[in-house]
Amino acid sequence: MTANEQKTAMATTLAARDLTKVYRTGEIEVHALRGVDIDFYEGELIVILGPSGSGKSTLLNIIGGLDTPTSGSVRFRDHELTGADESELTRFRRDHVGFVFQFYNLIPSLTAEENVALVTEIAKRPLPPAEALGIVGLSERRHHFPAQLSGGEQQRVAIARAIAKQPELLLCDEPTGALDSKTGILVLEAINQVNRELGTTTAVITHNTVIGSMADRVLHMADGKVAGIDENRERRPAAELAW
Repeated sequence: MTANEQKTAMATTLAARDLTKVYRTGEIEVHALRGVDIDFYEGELIVILGPSGSGKSTLLNIIGGLDTPTSGSVRFRDHELTGADESELTRFRRDHVGFVFQFYNLIPSLTAEENVALVTEIAKRPLPPAEALGIVGLSERRHHFPAQLSGGEQQRVAIARAIAKQPELLLCDEPTGALDSKTGILVLEAINQVNRELGTTTAVITHNTVIGSMADRVLHMADGKVAGIDENRERRPAAELAW
């Protein structure tokens, strides 16, 4: 079976078609997205590469229901998200999407386990917080406060928090951007573990081309468009990466 035939046989978690996003300030228009088509397949890990201003974060925000397109459509499984109101998008984010950002946004007065528990209290089918922390390798640090954790450990807590509600989509925006190479690789290992163990469809935004080799596919963006898509025959382990 060819790669294209394999993709056809796989379920599509999310499909975006002809997405455009125009920001207007007075008479000035900024075209952040210019007709983007992309499918996210069940259980895959996709890396989205491109320089600042290429539209990566705008695309991720629209796919995750944090923003709406100027035109085009987004479909999550059997649900059309285009035209959804804010309450519907809030429900979509709460029930189906986990987010990891460059900055961890942990509550300083809560332990790692308590930070993760904030999500499980509102989730439909949550993982126990301790189990989520175990997946990212922090079982022994679950009672520590953020100030007692390194930057990489805090980011892994943020990943545990994102996956504790067992989302179908895990969207990571520059998750290693604030970390050195060695610590960033630990975070990428955690993301890969989530993708492998839970089968979560995962997208990672980065400007770091090295990270692309750990993905099933690499989406290259430039000037608000998809400049190309590469498929990796094999995913390279995060532990082998260096930059």
